[in-house]
Amino acid sequence: MVDQEDLFAAIKDALGRARWEARADPALKPAAVLVLLTTADDVVAVAFTQRTSHVEHHKGEVSFPGGARDPEDADHIATALRETHEEIGIPAASVRVLGQLAPAVTRSNFLMHPVVGSLVGPAHFIPNPFEVAEVFTVPLRALLDPATKREEAQTRNGVAITSVAYYHNGHRIWGATARVLTGFLDIVAKLPLKEGTWASSSQASRR
Repeated sequence: MVDQEDLFAAIKDALGRARWEARADPALKPAAVLVLLTTADDVVAVAFTQRTSHVEHHKGEVSFPGGARDPEDADHIATALRETHEEIGIPAASVRVLGQLAPAVTRSNFLMHPVVGSLVGPAHFIPNPFEVAEVFTVPLRALLDPATKREEAQTRNGVAITSVAYYHNGHRIWGATARVLTGFLDIVAKLPLKEGTWASSSQASRR
């Protein structure tokens, strides 16, 4: 059976081989988020935040930890790690960076650069009370379950579109966060790994 370290190594390898078109638009503000993989309760999961009503953009929505790039940030990875520390208390030294995903444009005119990383050690989240109402994790297995994913009809700028959303334990993951998540899950789903990868060896052995 493939263990979690093999999973993270396979994700890193796949992200290293991924290619996407670079985007540059002066009308868009640069930002970065962290797709943080945890092993909470010995299950590989993805961490999300529920934003408060105090923040300027995307009030009350589910997002990845992250935010706008500061002039002092060396690159998008530095932005994602700094913002993650500020928002949920995870220091940069506790994150092993695995790679990056294709950027996504938010409706608030940010060009969001997703960084993927795995948490080294247990998850001790300390939410910033001004920005983060809740930190929660969703098992990777649940996110890969087709029952979690829904297509929803919306109207944007007078045009009817279909968007993707994920539902888990009362949380709705949608918008740019859902688009980034879909890109990540598409990569994971294509990895040549066995089903037991998503849970710990002890849990897989009990099935």
